[in-house]
Amino acid sequence: MNLKMTPKAVIFGGTFILAAIVFAVVYWPWAKRIQTPSDIHRSRTPAENAGRATYIANGCVYCHSQSVRYLDWGLGAERVAQAGDYVEDRPILLGSERTGPDLSQEGGEHPDDWHVAHFINPRFTRPHSIMPPLAFLGDKKISTLIAYVQGLGYKDADRRMERQRFWKEKAIEAYEAGPEANVKWLHGHVPEGWRKIPNPYPTTEAGLRRGRRIYQGFCIGCHGPVGDGMGPAQPHIYPPPLNFTILKGRGISGGILYYQIMNGITGTAMPYFKRELESEKIWDVGNYVAVYFIGETDANAEPRGIDASWEP
Repeated sequence: MNLKMTPKAVIFGGTFILAAIVFAVVYWPWAKRIQTPSDIHRSRTPAENAGRATYIANGCVYCHSQSVRYLDWGLGAERVAQAGDYVEDRPILLGSERTGPDLSQEGGEHPDDWHVAHFINPRFTRPHSIMPPLAFLGDKKISTLIAYVQGLGYKDADRRMERQRFWKEKAIEAYEAGPEANVKWLHGHVPEGWRKIPNPYPTTEAGLRRGRRIYQGFCIGCHGPVGDGMGPAQPHIYPPPLNFTILKGRGISGGILYYQIMNGITGTAMPYFKRELESEKIWDVGNYVAVYFIGETDANAEPRGIDASWEP
């Protein structure tokens, strides 16, 4: 066979290769695209669409993805993203970076007031965050941005938001009834078994130092440097962050602190940390709060089990 690189062959071959690429990469995916909405999909509200425009204009997609994959189960994901979730999105904002958390199911993870504080200055709620403050957007745009974020997850997000609103009413009612009633309400929603568990680790200098480091990295923005609930996020949150000093003499235990740090308190700005802090760190920060802010600790008290092998 005599093959010559003639102009005609180059033009024909190049055209054929380009057509094949366009067919495989552009036309075929477009023709086979999924157009059926997923079971959680719904259309966005006008406020959510306005917030999405703000999200795009400020480049949020460059740091936040909106797609959970099977390999993300280790991150604590509850649902793998599906093509039908995005049938109305133009453009689709899947993103590829996770400098910040994935937002595909962010709706209802926090109440609205947490987001107000977070968007004004992310360090108010996440002291180690590198996200830029968005206070310059103004209240109206921040409000629509919150609407968009609270809708991520569609119908699942709606159910979570319904739960947030229900418990926020209860939390406000308890807070406005005074410290005694508030603490009783907070403790009353911790399962009885947890209320009776002491902190299993002894109070040590190393443990308290770890607790202090964790507190500064996760808690100080809301609860403040001295645990009085007067952190920089406080003006934007209601009911305000808990003043730990009111817990003294009111039946606090290591188990109560652990349970509330682990699961958060739905309806309030107190988030859960079960995906971010392993068990020992939760016990350590709980003991730090108990020793320095509450003024009483049950660390290493009875009932005790077998000490861990590394304990002093």
